[in-house]
Amino acid sequence: MSKPKGFEKPTGFRDYTPHVVSKLRMIERNVLECMERWGYRQIITPTIEYYDTVGVASSTSDRKLFKLLNSRGTTLVLRSDLTAPIARVVSSMLKDEQLPLRLSYHANVFRSIEEEAGREAEFFQTGVELVGDDSPEADAEVVALAIASLQAAGVSSFKIAMGHMGFLNGLLEEVIPGQTAEQEQLKEGLLGRDYVGYRQSIEALNLEPKLKEQLEAILRLRGGKEVCTHAVELSSSAEAAQSIAHLCAVFEVLEAYGVSEHVLIDLTMIGDFSYYTGMTFEGYAAELGSPVCSGGRYDNLLQQFGRSLPATGFALKTNRIIDGVHGIVIEEKKTILIQYSPKRRAEALTEAARLRSMGLNVVTLLLPEDGAGASAVSAGATTVQAEQVITYGSEEEGGR
Repeated sequence: MSKPKGFEKPTGFRDYTPHVVSKLRMIERNVLECMERWGYRQIITPTIEYYDTVGVASSTSDRKLFKLLNSRGTTLVLRSDLTAPIARVVSSMLKDEQLPLRLSYHANVFRSIEEEAGREAEFFQTGVELVGDDSPEADAEVVALAIASLQAAGVSSFKIAMGHMGFLNGLLEEVIPGQTAEQEQLKEGLLGRDYVGYRQSIEALNLEPKLKEQLEAILRLRGGKEVCTHAVELSSSAEAAQSIAHLCAVFEVLEAYGVSEHVLIDLTMIGDFSYYTGMTFEGYAAELGSPVCSGGRYDNLLQQFGRSLPATGFALKTNRIIDGVHGIVIEEKKTILIQYSPKRRAEALTEAARLRSMGLNVVTLLLPEDGAGASAVSAGATTVQAEQVITYGSEEEGGR
């Protein structure tokens, strides 16, 4: 293997130029402030965690974890999401705090991409976790907050697709009871949006026509509140009925929030079926075909850390918003250039400090001693993109 060149970096990692960093920081600031107004407090967890705790609890598949060894030979991982680390903290350092807990975060996460084209191995997530409340109100709160957060991030046109794991579980157990492998295959088709493959899997089951129609009908269960009625008619499973009742209750709360126009019910939406246990959702921006946020209920995670609590949350896919959404407006501060001769250095730097204390951006430039004040002003202007130039000293020490 050839030695990398000096300017090369590992596949899947990127450099952030000043303009992109401005977008990132704007999203971070605006979204975290939005979350704070909803009562969510920010938390920061380590970049590196133990594989045997956070690593195995993560929703990320084992092959996509970045693993390393410490000096004692213990396997560590770079965090692949924030939900599992926060679950660890909630089960330990925050175990005496009053429930429900509302926590927010913004951090970089790492996932091995095996050099997949166009995929990033390090990216940023901004999100929340609501722990200790299993009600429809809690699920609706995180969906409504996801909508507010997308708007705060500059995403003006989007849709939230909302489903429920329990409905699909109940339907599959009703139609093909006990056939775990076949159920998993059908879920894989829905998870990957491979509807052709989903139908082929149904055909391979050799079911009677009525049962085939039941499984195929889920592909048509997308739309508004009326989907709940059609779903109840499709399955007699108690689990499916209970799940639909919960999802309809969530939608009713979203109507009360006044945000239901952004939401559609899609019962093919299952999220990571090995991780989520109830309501799941994804947000799609008009400019992008891939999700800009995702979330849902994961009631089984915290018990892996010794504390059995319900939880729900979401994460914005911040990098996708930075790169693909065009509604982000960067507020550029004006820059003032103060240039000065050596004899007036103290005076100029005092003025620079005064202007900075007022919140202004100030850059300073020492003028050459050989005079030519006008040419120095020109040179300074090309060196710094300044809206205003103040000069202390000029030809013959006239100046300001």
